[in-house]
Amino acid sequence: MVTDERTAKARKELEDEHAEVMRSLGEVFVAVEAVKAAKPTDNIHDLLLELQKQVKKARDGGLVGSGANDHRRALKKYLALVPEPGA
Repeated sequence: MVTDERTAKARKELEDEHAEVMRSLGEVFVAVEAVKAAKPTDNIHDLLLELQKQVKKARDGGLVGSGANDHRRALKKYLALVPEPGA
């Protein structure tokens, strides 16, 4: 039997992981803007490499967090605890 406490805890974990991923997207947007602002004389290859690095960090996490991977696990855990709509 699933308790409200377990569901609430899973929801909090899901929301925390979501917030962490959203924060990491800030660096992705900065890198995208750098590519968009590139001039013909800028090294676009390196700008795209930095963008790739920031996307990987958002997806896989950095030294501390696990990025979107942790969010995916938290989502799976939460969805296993809540009933499907209409069920």
